[in-house]
Amino acid sequence: MNVDYDELTSVENLFYSWRAYKKGKSRKADVMKFERHLEDNLFSLHEKLKTGSYSHAGYSYFRISDPKKRDIWKAAVGDRIVHQALFEYLCKIYEPLFIDLSFSSRKNKGTHKAVLALAESAKNFRKNREKCLAMKCDVRKYFENIDHGILLEILRKNIGDDKIFNLLKTVVKSFNNNVSRGIPLGNITSQIFANIYLNELDEFATGDLELEHYVRYNDDFIVLENNEEKLFADIEKIRIFLKEKMSLKLPKEKIIFRKLNWGIDFCGCVVLPNAILIRNKTKGRMFEKIKAISRKLRAEKISLSDARKTINSYFGLLSHCKSHNLREKIRNRYLYEYIF
Repeated sequence: MNVDYDELTSVENLFYSWRAYKKGKSRKADVMKFERHLEDNLFSLHEKLKTGSYSHAGYSYFRISDPKKRDIWKAAVGDRIVHQALFEYLCKIYEPLFIDLSFSSRKNKGTHKAVLALAESAKNFRKNREKCLAMKCDVRKYFENIDHGILLEILRKNIGDDKIFNLLKTVVKSFNNNVSRGIPLGNITSQIFANIYLNELDEFATGDLELEHYVRYNDDFIVLENNEEKLFADIEKIRIFLKEKMSLKLPKEKIIFRKLNWGIDFCGCVVLPNAILIRNKTKGRMFEKIKAISRKLRAEKISLSDARKTINSYFGLLSHCKSHNLREKIRNRYLYEYIF
């Protein structure tokens, strides 16, 4: 990655980052306000970055239910353009370094591919007529417990440009600096920071422990084994690694032992020996969102093309599951007026 600080913070790259950031947000009040004086704002941002006078503003807070309640911290538009530029920069560096079996917030990945990877691993056990045992693990309050110092140490290994590293440090320290812990869910940089941080776990699991059947989506990961004693021993090693090296907790109540015949719950689906089923809670949330889209279509508050993108993403997930009747039910009940 040969991009230097001047290239990263150039006016041309800031315009590119603005366009990438703006997608899907053009009607937001703060975005429209920034766009009224777009050139002045971007040139001013460039000048601050160039002269070293840039400082990150504070955050505004709100809470969403998705379905769990989540705290969202929203940065100012100018800061989010800087985040976008850093996100693109970091993706180019780290994408080749990430393992194939990590699926969160990555291009051409996602929940349905994580589920398919898990199902494929399980199939290998059946093919060899071995019992398939699973341990599903969930790191405790992951985003709010990422240690700033550890994250910056990890970033420093692959960021040679001091100015870019200092800009990354400014973004990391812009949130919760009084406790030097946590990254905000509202920042696009948090997605890549989260993957960079847990890539250390991925390398420990697949490298040091040589786990062949390991799949991770965000802070949820699953290990498959045919030997119960080895499975419990490996998870204990992972628990110690997370505590001692990453300052993260893997509480016992967040570690769930399953057999394939019982069904392995992962990313909104249940993987069984010969089928993938949609979890009931996932179905319920999907119906609620599709009902809302249907209402917006009838009220002309959303375009058909935007609705189609969302609906097709759901159908894409359902196409990998035993769900023909469910898809027909959705089409007939909510989308009978439209072509999907």
